[in-house]
Amino acid sequence: MKVIVIGGGAAGMMAAITSAKYGNEVIILEKTSSLGNKIKITGKGRCNLTFDGDIEDFKRNIVKNDKFMYSSFYNFDNKDLVAYFESLGVQTKVERGARVFPVSDNAGEIVKALINEIKKYHIRVEYHTCVDELKVLDGRIEAVITKDDREFHCDKCIIATGGSSFPSTGSSGDGFRLARSIGHKIIDIVPGLVPLRSKDSICKELQGLSLKNISFKLKDEDKVIYSDFGELLFAHFGITGPVVLSASSKLNRIDNLEDKLRNQQIIASIDLKPALDFETLDKRVCRDFEKYSNKEFKNSLNDLLPQKMIPVVIKLSGIDGSMKVHQISKEMRKKLVDVIKNINIAISGFMPLDIAIITCGGVDVKDVNPKSMESKIVSGVYFAGEVLDVDAYTGGYNLQIAFSTAVAAGKD
Repeated sequence: MKVIVIGGGAAGMMAAITSAKYGNEVIILEKTSSLGNKIKITGKGRCNLTFDGDIEDFKRNIVKNDKFMYSSFYNFDNKDLVAYFESLGVQTKVERGARVFPVSDNAGEIVKALINEIKKYHIRVEYHTCVDELKVLDGRIEAVITKDDREFHCDKCIIATGGSSFPSTGSSGDGFRLARSIGHKIIDIVPGLVPLRSKDSICKELQGLSLKNISFKLKDEDKVIYSDFGELLFAHFGITGPVVLSASSKLNRIDNLEDKLRNQQIIASIDLKPALDFETLDKRVCRDFEKYSNKEFKNSLNDLLPQKMIPVVIKLSGIDGSMKVHQISKEMRKKLVDVIKNINIAISGFMPLDIAIITCGGVDVKDVNPKSMESKIVSGVYFAGEVLDVDAYTGGYNLQIAFSTAVAAGKD
């Protein structure tokens, strides 16, 4: 059987390798000059390959269409993925947050292992090849036609083009265009796992400050949209970091979002000391105040907060920084504690789609067989990876989706 795989990313390479193992003649059509471009930049170049957990962990971390993933995940889960790469000589490790990385901390090792498999199974790769259209006859795929008018006849075509984020890696929305051309519905494309913008001055004042072990909540007025515990980074445009990126994928599905962002109804709330409840933190502040009772207030918080955070907390507390600590009233101290437990930032929007880690939206899974990833509209057309309307939080879940759907699509 002749199989064409459109896209040479994580899903495309895995689908091609799986298909070749079944004895098929496989060709990868890749629009750039290299394979695995997006893998190389995941996890800050370290590649958060998958997660260490079970099906329930996987389900909890898929933002949309988790049930669609059951069959492909059971067929090729995170343990299968780790075992596969270890069989290729890639040793892995588990880090905080159950994140799985290669021991080498080098995403290039993952790409190299997959390319070696591509060579092993004699999979042909056509670089600088952009697909223009799918040729369908009597409801079945017949050929793939490229923009330079080459025609690749095939019995099976796997669309694994990625989404629309990071277009420099080759994922510029081609798969959505091709799927739509054969009758598939495309769910609206929005950025996922993307930094959030804020006009609040606090972000610029704290630019470059990284906070670890904080509690983070994203609220629609008083309703909590998303909550997490982990790391956050302030930037000139707003906030980023793992907890923020995951929150963005939940935020982009809120009704009337533009109006709420414009009216500053979406609030990011940061608890700098989540391990301490209000009363316990108050007692801790009391001890520090006793220790520094004769100092100015602005010089009494060094044991409690990062240096860069202190002026901001003081301003938010409304307490004069030059006031002596022993002059601070109980009400003032309570206000300080409240500020430390609730740093609130109004969110004004998302950073652009082209820097989002993933794309939310894509091919409507109602028209895709969840077991085989075959189109229910055109026989012989299959989908794998980010082109599908399935996405997850950070932590290796999105790459697992890519690999699981790719194995399902590549079988037969």
